[in-house]
Amino acid sequence: MSRIDGKVIVGMSGGVDSSVAALLLQRQGVQIEGLFMQNWEEDERLGPCRAEADRKDALAVCGKLGIRFHHRNFAAQYWDGVFTHFVEEYRAGRTPNPDILCNREIKFRTFLDHARALGAERIATGHYARVREQDGRFELLRGMDGNKDQSYFLYTLGQQQLAHTLFPVGELPKPEVRRLAQEAALPTHAKKDSTGICFIGERDFREFLGHYLPAQSGDLVDPKGVVLGRHAGSFFYTLGQREGLNLGGVRGRAQAPWFVVGKDVARNRVIVDQGHDSPWLQSRCLLTEAVDWVAGTPPASHFHCTAKTRYRQTDQACEVRVLDDGRLHVAFAEPQRAVTPGQSLVLYQQEVCLGGAVIDATDAPLDEGRVRLPVWQA
Repeated sequence: MSRIDGKVIVGMSGGVDSSVAALLLQRQGVQIEGLFMQNWEEDERLGPCRAEADRKDALAVCGKLGIRFHHRNFAAQYWDGVFTHFVEEYRAGRTPNPDILCNREIKFRTFLDHARALGAERIATGHYARVREQDGRFELLRGMDGNKDQSYFLYTLGQQQLAHTLFPVGELPKPEVRRLAQEAALPTHAKKDSTGICFIGERDFREFLGHYLPAQSGDLVDPKGVVLGRHAGSFFYTLGQREGLNLGGVRGRAQAPWFVVGKDVARNRVIVDQGHDSPWLQSRCLLTEAVDWVAGTPPASHFHCTAKTRYRQTDQACEVRVLDDGRLHVAFAEPQRAVTPGQSLVLYQQEVCLGGAVIDATDAPLDEGRVRLPVWQA
């Protein structure tokens, strides 16, 4: 890593990754301070939230490293910029990814603004990704640890953000991060990685969401409309889901698991079928909302690359057409299972993340906004 001048504010989450990010920068002689972002207000009615425990862990790490600790409350910005959208997407029958929106609105906008107000030249986080400068342009690269790569969640970052962001652990495998933390006796060295949606934590998802979207039970039906049972609220279910259907042996049907293959929001119905690879879950093309290009512009109006429609998915070969209104039409070389509107499509050329967009519709048989196969694929 080249020499880093000026102050860097490290986003201290209270986890091991951000702790080691701070450690690595300090060992390089960088002037660093830590900042903990509180993005959610505690509410005893909703059960325990891990924010206060994370804040204490972040404070303890800063104490261990002997660096200044800052605490900023971004809960209002998070509510307006992330959570409200999250609830409205679920209300519309879609499945949003709040972590991506949080990165765009909070961690690399509000946090960056506050870091500059504190006199910092750059920010750093514990994300497993990398930044490379090429001829005055900045590229977002996958993290070196393929099992932990988080570039999928960072595709909304543009040139302005990448020019002022460091990812110190992006070159390292996770076991090495753990080893460094233990070797340095950091208080978070053995802390488990956080999972799930940040503001829900360990709480029950249905119970939490029910405080903001009152559940309305309805029919579980097969693709022909035959009623098989009842669901607890259509927004609790997403495409490809198996858990929580409470469909055991159905008279006259095979003894095979059931999966969500569609939702009829207008009639409050959840559509299910048997078989992990049900044809009702398959799609070959999709349409996105407007795209965030890391470089600011697309590489071409028509190109081939690979893509992910969900985190940890193996890269899928695809053909991309950039439409006049800035959206994408993407056709895959192979059928894709359970491509879900509201989730994100992220595009790659080898190790470089080109950008991405929210999936708006697919050509899956039950997609209410079904995409027709374009002329060039017919």
